[in-house]
Amino acid sequence: MKTAMIAAATLAATSAASAALTGWSVTSTAVSSGGQSLIRYEVFGTFNGGTDTLLNVFNFGASGSGQEDWYGGFWHKDNSDYNGGVLSQQYGTWAPQLTGGAATNRPFDSFLLIGGNPLGTNTTNADPSWNSGGSGSHAGSASGWSRADLVNSGTIGWFNSSPPNLQGRVGTAPNTATQVKIGQFMLSAGHETRTYTLTAGYNNGTGGAVQFFTGTFVLPTPGAIALLGLAGLARRSRR
Repeated sequence: MKTAMIAAATLAATSAASAALTGWSVTSTAVSSGGQSLIRYEVFGTFNGGTDTLLNVFNFGASGSGQEDWYGGFWHKDNSDYNGGVLSQQYGTWAPQLTGGAATNRPFDSFLLIGGNPLGTNTTNADPSWNSGGSGSHAGSASGWSRADLVNSGTIGWFNSSPPNLQGRVGTAPNTATQVKIGQFMLSAGHETRTYTLTAGYNNGTGGAVQFFTGTFVLPTPGAIALLGLAGLARRSRR
């Protein structure tokens, strides 16, 4: 019996050690609001451990040619004082607590979060990096993430300000068993492909050491999305 218990404990320890954030994944959906054609991108951290818990993300930055333009061009339709529920590329906030109506606003709004629902009870906050760095119209300011664009400092991040609530843990609704949502980005249909780099801090959700992962994700043009779909169809046909 002791041997069996030791073996089980060893297996559990090995599984915990191998649990990890394996990458960023993106889904895309074509939508429209007020006659404006949009692409909604939802970005998730994908994990392979049953209790993995996302704590924060940071060092967000564009990667590739033309990247200066990739910090702007996002659409918002939130309930902040800066926007008032109007679809806009000029005014808005990235705060998940102010996404507005589930049918009229949220599907067309850009926001950031560490898991959970984009509601007033979400405990995601912007870190201080939003207040400094960058240049030109994409420099940081006292408004933090209450802005329509992103700071191009290469360091901005956001975090779960109350990690005991396990908001960023896989399997805790609305997170799936393998994915935790970190953001929604609304862009005009027909935009150019954008690539971003992001680092995450996470642990096993049961007091384990914090681990880090750095990876890229792509917000592809609608044409590229169609080509990816055709490639997937071709692969299925060959099977």
